[in-house]
Amino acid sequence: MKKLRCYLYTRVSTEIQVDGYSLNAQKERLRSEAEHRGMKVAGEYSDEGKSGKNITGRPEFQKMLDDIKDGKDKVDYVLVFKLSRFGRNAADTLNSLQYMEDFGVNLLCVEDSIDSAGASGKLMISVLAAVAEIERENIKEQTMAGRQQKARDGKWNGGFAPYGYKLIHKEGEKTKVLVPEEKEAEHIRLIYDKYTNTHMGANAVAKWLNEHGYKKIVRQNGTLSAFSSHFVKLVLDNPVYMGKIAYGRRKTEKIDGTRNEFHVVKQDEDSYVFYNGIHEEIISEEMWHKAHEKRKITGVKHEKTHSMEHFHILSGLVRCPECGAKMYGVVNRKKKKGSDEYYTDMWYYKCKNRIKVEGKPCSYKTNIRQDQLNSEVIAMVKWVLDDPEFKKRVATATGDSETGSLDELRKEEKRLQSGREKAENKKKKLLAKIGNLDVDDDLYDSLCEDFMGIVRELTEQITKIDTDLVRNHLAMENAREETFSVEQYYRLLEIIIENLEQAHDRELKYLMNIAIEGIEIFPDRQKYGRWIKSVKFKMNLKQNGENIQALGYRDIIESMEKEDEERDEGETPIPYPIEQQLRR
Repeated sequence: MKKLRCYLYTRVSTEIQVDGYSLNAQKERLRSEAEHRGMKVAGEYSDEGKSGKNITGRPEFQKMLDDIKDGKDKVDYVLVFKLSRFGRNAADTLNSLQYMEDFGVNLLCVEDSIDSAGASGKLMISVLAAVAEIERENIKEQTMAGRQQKARDGKWNGGFAPYGYKLIHKEGEKTKVLVPEEKEAEHIRLIYDKYTNTHMGANAVAKWLNEHGYKKIVRQNGTLSAFSSHFVKLVLDNPVYMGKIAYGRRKTEKIDGTRNEFHVVKQDEDSYVFYNGIHEEIISEEMWHKAHEKRKITGVKHEKTHSMEHFHILSGLVRCPECGAKMYGVVNRKKKKGSDEYYTDMWYYKCKNRIKVEGKPCSYKTNIRQDQLNSEVIAMVKWVLDDPEFKKRVATATGDSETGSLDELRKEEKRLQSGREKAENKKKKLLAKIGNLDVDDDLYDSLCEDFMGIVRELTEQITKIDTDLVRNHLAMENAREETFSVEQYYRLLEIIIENLEQAHDRELKYLMNIAIEGIEIFPDRQKYGRWIKSVKFKMNLKQNGENIQALGYRDIIESMEKEDEERDEGETPIPYPIEQQLRR
């Protein structure tokens, strides 16, 4: 008789479940059951610390379904400890079961003694899955009711204590109580004082605190020591500082058109309630309401009216001439006088240290028009390809010893791929943390801001690794030919030029990031409207110890200026020179 084959699937939401069945305990029970039934275990899949709300957040479960589809081990059964370990949403449970049965695989729930191979077993699964979902909703309701009761009792019902407070055990209280943390409380009082007793807005208050040497104390749930306008707004909107506990400021609502997807929605002021807290207030009720009224007037969010499809192709490549930080894209949109119509969007590059108040102010206030700088950089690359001297140097250039041997480049590729994988994993974990944050916690927005800041940094890191992988791949191709081919990088520049006209800004941004390391600009616009001081290309090609790209660029600048001067002497009208180069 053929021996049945099976997969084992285990899952716990936490390291040790409330019912005492840890991941290892579940595995041992399933292995024992498989042996008892004479089944051969063909594979084990385990999701640790994953919610059973739906299957999308369980990578091992997804992998198991893929292996079933591919017929990898030709299994007959999937063994789970309890049906709740398989899935606690009725729709997902039944869909997954149907998917398995389409490939001839049945489900065996050991603790529930249910086998889907029989008609009664499948019916029982349908009933228990529905009951599990109802139970899950009941637990959610009980949890929310418990939080509301804590709010009614004036107790803190969130996670971490809000900035300005700490949580301690007080005599006679079963749960921890908020107590002012004096150093942090001083910052809270300063924020309210500056906001209510001056003409300062949230941005100006944050800037004032940073400029006067105040440092935000970094908590276990934060990373930034500088004050931001977002943090100031969170403080001003939180009634906990006047001795109140709010309930219902945010609500988890189902997304229309989905079965089991939810999002957090901030509620209107009329939709939530305040309760008198048992904690000590940091500012008076009168001051809080004064700040709240000012926030109502100045804190209105305006709808974004500019196009979200615009791509800043040199964003992050241009360097601020004052502080050296990266410059990023911003939009300036003005309404026509006496009309609801707007002028055409104007896009600029702006130093990142001026976009947000983050404790690193920059005095460079000039915004560089994107159309001018983009055109100038494109023209510069075209000049590189047209310059006879540059072509001559390309033909005689020797390889850069820094590219190393093929073995070294292979090691570098592995290092880059490993770094990318680590960054991706960190990013996924952070996004998972954001998804698991307590939405009723007053620090929810602050946590999201901190986490998303790290996510953005990781995304930028991944993009840089991707471009480094492209460069490394080109170097490997050259190393296979024993010498570094300067022609190949030159061909890369040609490919970029060939695609400039038809490329979408998204692709153009990618191409520029492959070719260019950085762009230095002058503090002020130079003769003939030029901004560029130097362009550093990513391939470090050398001739006689000099960087061939930088040398070629200097020649280009000189030849461009010489040509323009000759035109001046001949009294020839000169249009904006960069746009003129684009037409050549």
